[in-house]
Amino acid sequence: MDEPRWLTDEQQLAWRRCIEVLVKVPAALETQLQRDAGLTHMGYIVLSTLSERPDRRLAMSRLAKLASASLSRLSHVVARLEANGWVQRERDAEDGRVQIAVLTDAGYDKLVASAPGHAEAVQQLIFDRLTPAQVRQLTKLADALLETPVEVRPPA
Repeated sequence: MDEPRWLTDEQQLAWRRCIEVLVKVPAALETQLQRDAGLTHMGYIVLSTLSERPDRRLAMSRLAKLASASLSRLSHVVARLEANGWVQRERDAEDGRVQIAVLTDAGYDKLVASAPGHAEAVQQLIFDRLTPAQVRQLTKLADALLETPVEVRPPA
């Protein structure tokens, strides 16, 4: 059996800092959205993703992919949004097996009301702390990490 590929000291530091960002930033955004808008972060992502579509409609499977959520998780989030009248589900007219999430006018209004506070939170948590060059580098780093989905395999 090959030796494990242990992290170098530099990699360990980078990884631990990355974990802190991955935990603290989403928690802060969740707190802001819950407090100010009564929305979860995933709920906000669903509303904003639907709002970017010209017809405010998207198949649930496509919405799940765009929101980086499992179909099961998305279904629970959409059910909560439906209960508030912000989203409704419909069957696809061409393929009745496909469910379509539709942003309602009330959902759009909710998003419009919530967006300024959310944008300010993102500014404070991320962009106020970075130079323009660091923002460009952050984009490049994220692109590199998201470039190709990787399946983590057990060591040989």
